[in-house]
Amino acid sequence: MIGDMRLSILDLAPIRPGESPADSFAASVDLARQAEQCGYVRVWYAEHHNMATIASSAPSVLVAHVAAHTATIRLGAGGVMLPNHAPLTIAEQFGTLECLHPGRIDLAVGRAPGSDRATMRALRRSPSSADAFPDDVLELQGYLAGESRIPGVDATPGAGTHVPLYILGSSTFGARLAASLGLPYAFASHFAPDLLEQAVALYRSAFRPSRQLAQPYVIAGCNVVAADTEQDAQEQFAVARRRRVASMLARGAPLDDDAADALLASPAGLHVQQMLTYSAVGTPEAVAEYLEAFAAHARADEIITVHHAPTAAQRLRSVELVAGAAGLGGVTAGRPATPSAGP
Repeated sequence: MIGDMRLSILDLAPIRPGESPADSFAASVDLARQAEQCGYVRVWYAEHHNMATIASSAPSVLVAHVAAHTATIRLGAGGVMLPNHAPLTIAEQFGTLECLHPGRIDLAVGRAPGSDRATMRALRRSPSSADAFPDDVLELQGYLAGESRIPGVDATPGAGTHVPLYILGSSTFGARLAASLGLPYAFASHFAPDLLEQAVALYRSAFRPSRQLAQPYVIAGCNVVAADTEQDAQEQFAVARRRRVASMLARGAPLDDDAADALLASPAGLHVQQMLTYSAVGTPEAVAEYLEAFAAHARADEIITVHHAPTAAQRLRSVELVAGAAGLGGVTAGRPATPSAGP
């Protein structure tokens, strides 16, 4: 293991060219099984909508499916975009998951839409919905603790399950909220690197202990492509960059390599590349060394890795290689949500 650092995985449930959502879900099951065997702490799925290349629009359903095909690894949302939903609904969904798979479920929540403005309207979400995020988190927390803030309304299932909450963010807003509530903080540095250091510093300095957490706990995202050779890893990462720019700037339209590279060289494409600032690419040893340095830089207790290999088989290989180089030590078994979690 790299010092005391823990490694996890964010599975973006990609729908690769020529594949279907069903193929993506099968690959997610394989990935979670591999992560479980290799000793990763958890696998999370992020809520996205109206994206032709991402299948994780319903994280709770995907968690249920993967949990039924695994045995010990923690699974959860990373995250649910809470303003898209009623807190009671989310408490019931994740309370159900916790009842079915006790001790294995996480719930990270964020305030972004996970979509564009047109999709926000389709979700019946108002642009001002994010303003209620702190209150929504408190309402959700109350349901899961069995201490509803709305008289006469309880989450069934959900009440008293104490599903561990995490605040997911990419700015100082989430850091401040997580610190004030005494919750773990997960920073989305795998695509929003700019405020990582500032947000983590604010979170750690302002943290107030809670029933869930005695000490601050930071998870930071990092992109990863590990392969048996440096050349193979770099070639895979080049494919990942082209697919990213096609997804974000060409709405998923197929682009040949020359067209994708030209788009990557444009001002908008350079912004897309900047989103990948924190990326560990290379041989397993090089990736492990990068992750160790990144953990120190981010002051992170845990790194959540996003493996961008072009094929499902290459992604499994990347997960395996990183685990071996990091010395994760085998099957995940009953790992707590966070080492300093309260009763």
